[in-house]
Amino acid sequence: MSSTTMTVRLPNTTKSKLERLAEHTNRSLSFLAGQAIADYAERELAIVEGIEEGLDDERAGRVISHDDALLRISEAINEASKG
Repeated sequence: MSSTTMTVRLPNTTKSKLERLAEHTNRSLSFLAGQAIADYAERELAIVEGIEEGLDDERAGRVISHDDALLRISEAINEASKG
């Protein structure tokens, strides 16, 4: 996997915490910072893409009202409890 270098400004307290974690895990500061940034980017991008997908569905008319959704859920629960 290729990589690149990036400079990040951190509060001293955050750097101290990373240093303590690096010591306990036998990992480098660079590894921990890179992993944290990668995890954050993946999580946040999934949220943004989910919102975009929802907006696309809304624009295309692939949505139902909250009341209709609750009615469908209630009907499904009632059907399941009969069986």
